[in-house]
Amino acid sequence: MINSGTAEHRSDDVICRIVAGDLPADVVHRDDNLIGFLDHRPVFKGHVLIAPVRHVDTLLTLPEDLMQPLLGLARRMSSAMLDGLGAQGTFSAINTIVSQSIPHLHLHVVPRTKGDGLRGFFWPRTRYAAGEAADYAARIAAALSRVRPDDDT
Repeated sequence: MINSGTAEHRSDDVICRIVAGDLPADVVHRDDNLIGFLDHRPVFKGHVLIAPVRHVDTLLTLPEDLMQPLLGLARRMSSAMLDGLGAQGTFSAINTIVSQSIPHLHLHVVPRTKGDGLRGFFWPRTRYAAGEAADYAARIAAALSRVRPDDDT
């Protein structure tokens, strides 16, 4: 049986702990429903995870009222990466159960450039140098503030 995903926060969940302020993260967006922050082991620098603020297990348990805001923020985040990072495109993905390394729904938005080496679902990972994550987060957040929501709420 699929969990309803209605629990407010779980102490064993990294995303719930970030939302609660118990774990540090480079946040690029936060509102009443969604949080967006840099993946600490990005495919490419600027890789953002977007997740519901309240605990939701998987896409299968995402409440209807969060579907449009989640995808709307992903669209705006993609646009922000083009503007703020000079990306030529983005890749967005959600794992449901298999390969879902965090037991909390999250959508990956990965900045892309032609010839970046990403092939299929082989996701090489990188790391940020000291202070570099904060710079990427600030650039994406600034660009995101310039993207119109087009009624994403």
